[in-house]
Amino acid sequence: MSENSTIQQQARHIGHEIRNQLSICDIYSEIIKKHLIKENINNPSIDNALACIQNAVKLIGNNLIDLKSLDNIILHVCDSKKLLSACVEMSRVYIQDKNIDVITDFADNVLINVDENKFQGCLINILKNAVEAIDKKGTITVKSIADDDKLKINISNTGSPIPKNIQNTLFDDGFTTKKTGSGIGLYLCKKHLEDMNGSVSLVRSDTTCTEFEITVYIPPLAE
Repeated sequence: MSENSTIQQQARHIGHEIRNQLSICDIYSEIIKKHLIKENINNPSIDNALACIQNAVKLIGNNLIDLKSLDNIILHVCDSKKLLSACVEMSRVYIQDKNIDVITDFADNVLINVDENKFQGCLINILKNAVEAIDKKGTITVKSIADDDKLKINISNTGSPIPKNIQNTLFDDGFTTKKTGSGIGLYLCKKHLEDMNGSVSLVRSDTTCTEFEITVYIPPLAE
């Protein structure tokens, strides 16, 4: 058996075990929801947490399916405002005990052509980094605006700036400033967005704010 075949076989075995654990998370989320309804308990925080867990289970499951194919970008036309709102809500779990205001301003009635799962993964990764850049208190702003055949999405935070000497290497494979980081997050964001005919770039990072910009394709209206 070749080395590649061995790696693929190991990946399938690991993927199978991960899917088993994900199914447990999904099942218990449903059990908790049923108990809340039965006990007539209305808690928006718990509802949001359960929704985030189930969305995360879905994203991980879809990414595991992607392991079966190298050509795994599947584009769909999506409602940009709905998709961006879902990403922001899922990312709130990273805030925890920090005092962070999240401000959003999304363009209405704009469709984009993206791989929904990979796009969510990209945006959530950048939002997670934004939360980590803020020590205790700050602001994260997410805005989108239509510009011809592109939707521009700007994500900014008031946390610690990225040192100038590493700003040009942020998207390199394996580059990280985190002790436990893999250096693959922003690299994959860039790769996946480019595979979707989009892009991501660092606009600026100084003592005022750090801002990233994502661009994605707006498909022409059907005649």
